[in-house]
Amino acid sequence: MFTSISTFIRKSSVASLIALTGFLAAPYSQAATIAIIDSGTDMLHNDISPKAWINPVEIAGNSRDEDGNGYQDDIHGWNFAEGNAEVIDYSYLGTLTEDIRRFFQIQTDAMLGTITEEDLAWARAQLQDENFIKQISIYGNFMHGTHVGGIAIEGVDEAKLLAVKLIPTEVKLPGQEDAKSNAEQDKGVKMFLLKQALGALAKQQMLQMEEIAAYVAGHKSDVANGSFGTGWPQATTIVKTIAQTVWKDITEEEVAEAAHHFFAKLIEHGEMMTAAAPNSLFVFAAGNDGLDNDTYPASPTNLQSDNVISVAATLSDVAIAPFSNYGKTMVDVAAPGVAIESAVPGNNYLKVSGPSQAAPFVAQVATAMKSINEKLTPGQMRTLIMETVDKKAFLADKVVTGGMVNRERAVRAAELALTHSLADAIAQSKKEVKAQRSTKKNISLGNLVPDLKDFVLPLQNSFIIRK
Repeated sequence: MFTSISTFIRKSSVASLIALTGFLAAPYSQAATIAIIDSGTDMLHNDISPKAWINPVEIAGNSRDEDGNGYQDDIHGWNFAEGNAEVIDYSYLGTLTEDIRRFFQIQTDAMLGTITEEDLAWARAQLQDENFIKQISIYGNFMHGTHVGGIAIEGVDEAKLLAVKLIPTEVKLPGQEDAKSNAEQDKGVKMFLLKQALGALAKQQMLQMEEIAAYVAGHKSDVANGSFGTGWPQATTIVKTIAQTVWKDITEEEVAEAAHHFFAKLIEHGEMMTAAAPNSLFVFAAGNDGLDNDTYPASPTNLQSDNVISVAATLSDVAIAPFSNYGKTMVDVAAPGVAIESAVPGNNYLKVSGPSQAAPFVAQVATAMKSINEKLTPGQMRTLIMETVDKKAFLADKVVTGGMVNRERAVRAAELALTHSLADAIAQSKKEVKAQRSTKKNISLGNLVPDLKDFVLPLQNSFIIRK
């Protein structure tokens, strides 16, 4: 269906297009649309193409903007990283090597406590190889959005996936030739200048996110998944890099003060993003630094709004994932995020771990709920998801709800909400649907070896200055 409609659109006259859009109107209005804000999505993948969102107004390849939204030829979405309609760069096909597959498997074995000394030695050797680091970094960016998208639409027949590329496949490191210190300035002036620069950067980041949110809203996306962000370690790197233009010897205390200011500005300006798409539920990965977001902030996951839900990752249903951020007040729920198999470009599949994989599971649940009950608001979806979790002792002090998302129960609550109050729907769904049980047996908890942690996902966003 995907190929035939795409071909028809390319060959259609305007009159034929009008007829086609009339034909498409009913199914598109009934299907729930989920936006994958990420590094690009392979819309030709066998798992994704049947559920690919198709702009019913645009005519592909004619360099015109039929729907007048400012994004010409946005057939499947838009590439904000490069400013075009190519939502994935297929020139990177073929970059999945056996070494990359092996590395991700070893990373999983480390968390499950089944890693061998031989595999650990091999992985550590690979991490000393600059060429391997470059390869896995590029491939990680290339496949990420497809992997996330595959999770988000799995088992939701009515879903339509809208691709929004935010993260470039290759991130160019900024030069630092112009960095200089200014030792004559006193600390107060230096901190003022540093905070001014960080505030400007925060505003720049969130202005683009506001534009993306407006785009998502313009195409009536019910759910938007964001498995990316700026964590505390990345923020402190940014602070130290920018500080080089202000003074030479910045203390760790001064770095922390400036980083907290940076996050305060990110959250302040981030409110414009969620306000730009009030009818969309944003699902954000909590972060992959193993830190408490209550103490060490992360963005955009720390945004507090009725249309935002933050997700930590777990190892099956037995423990919080060792890499996952958490937060008793800042992270809402948890979902599985270890060794999650999903689509990657070129009709391939890969098991990957990270909060990136937990967030789209929750986005999938929200999309299924909206498909059943289109009247649900983002705030109501958030409430239903949070109030129907499976309580877990290991999450009691880690997330707001103290529990893992129960897909079947949340979807049943959404169905019941068609004829019941939200409170009654929640209560009834809890009676009908039991707690989900792990299908994984005899899990031996291990530890994530520190030097294998760098390729746990989500991605940092494109503004991050990488170490």
